[in-house]
Amino acid sequence: MANLPSEKSSASFWHSEPSEFLLGHRTTAALPKEADVVIVGSGITGASAARFLAEDRRSRGLSVVMLEAREACWGATGRNGGHCQPLLFERGPDVSAFELRNYHTIESYIADNNITCEWRAIPGCRSFWTEGLAKAAAKDVEELQHAAPEIGKQVKIIEEEDEIRKLRVNGAPGVTLTAVAASLWPYKLIAFILEKLIKEQSLNLQTQTPVTQIKTLKPGMVGIARGFRHTLHTPRGPIHARHLILATNGYTSHLLPTFTSLIVPERGIMTALLPPKDSSILATSHGFVGANGGNPIHDDYLCQRPFSGVSNAKGHLMFGGGTVGKTMKMVGEDDDSVIDKGSVQYLKKALLGLLVLGGDTEGLEELEASHAWSGIWGTSIDHHPWVGAVPDMPNIWLAGGYSGHGMPNATLCGKAVVDMMLAQERGQSLNTVQEQMVNSGDLPKSYLITKERIERCKQLDSVEVQDFKAMEGLKYFALPDLNYQQPGAKL
Repeated sequence: MANLPSEKSSASFWHSEPSEFLLGHRTTAALPKEADVVIVGSGITGASAARFLAEDRRSRGLSVVMLEAREACWGATGRNGGHCQPLLFERGPDVSAFELRNYHTIESYIADNNITCEWRAIPGCRSFWTEGLAKAAAKDVEELQHAAPEIGKQVKIIEEEDEIRKLRVNGAPGVTLTAVAASLWPYKLIAFILEKLIKEQSLNLQTQTPVTQIKTLKPGMVGIARGFRHTLHTPRGPIHARHLILATNGYTSHLLPTFTSLIVPERGIMTALLPPKDSSILATSHGFVGANGGNPIHDDYLCQRPFSGVSNAKGHLMFGGGTVGKTMKMVGEDDDSVIDKGSVQYLKKALLGLLVLGGDTEGLEELEASHAWSGIWGTSIDHHPWVGAVPDMPNIWLAGGYSGHGMPNATLCGKAVVDMMLAQERGQSLNTVQEQMVNSGDLPKSYLITKERIERCKQLDSVEVQDFKAMEGLKYFALPDLNYQQPGAKL
């Protein structure tokens, strides 16, 4: 079971320019005693849920309170890699289509509101560093192109050495290039959303207010007659809620112990690296799968900040992952105040071998890190997010478990739980609403929370065992012939 977020976290680069408005923000000095909707968590899921509530006419008159254990957007969204890249060939056409809708929803919102969050639409390059991984990826892309040709047009398989080199990839046997991807400063996007909602009086944000326990009210208890179903306990006192939306991701099991094996916290490492002198900006973002003998389900990932036109414009290489060098346990860890120095050291060195960075690299053995930090994501045991009503807990809604892939999922997952909640408020059957959402592409069926899915997932290998099997390259993960010798590696 996860703990509460650590009181002191490692210093994320994305927090180096914090919103003065949001730091320590409490919309009201006192914690409200009650609210129609309480949202726990202020990352992309929580902010999106609050945004879509505010935009929906059905929610008029509803009071909305957001509780955050630390500062606003101080969890995974404020600590991630800065990517918004749909992975179109890894989960099936319905998931691919959903991730594309998420991407375009974020893109449109940023453009419509002129948000200065360094959004840069660029192709996404994923390199596969063994023959087995490259063949498996090529097969997945071909299957997508057959099953969903329009989506399949967005992805190219690149196997020719010269073409791979043009992407500045140094020696991978195979590469995929996805046309729809972007990099951004994620904290600035969420800060804009939250500030806007607060100033429009659509949201009461209470930072530094961790939820320690949820208690469901029973018939006859104070408040139940007025529709309040749950009491959330905090160090500042309790708050009663008619509806509760959990946007807690890796920390979900702290409040929902039944999800302990279903959404497992994992600690990842990120760095902001200074590029070589006189190098040029990368034309794509990057994911490195199986590089240097790395676990293929924990790829290293990279995007680059601008060299000009923004504050602190140094072209930082925002590079994360580093499980090859890890010296600390990763699965089941929920403390982001701790940094794995082995992973940081790997990340500082690895790009000099994985990419042709250009510029002055003569004699350069490692890149300088201006920041190195850790973050906690929630890995779903079946690698699909959990979205919907929590069984046997009326009016508790959950969206989380993105397995490190929240940016192209969480926005519309937040919207989905809002749509379910508001439909139920109007007396509609939840099953009917969910069926309509699946049919219209508003949510993949595999994301829905059901009792049947929970029981099925209890029969799966644990997240930790899956991690081990992936590293062993078992056929269970369709990676039968891993070869961990990386051509051209310079460590």
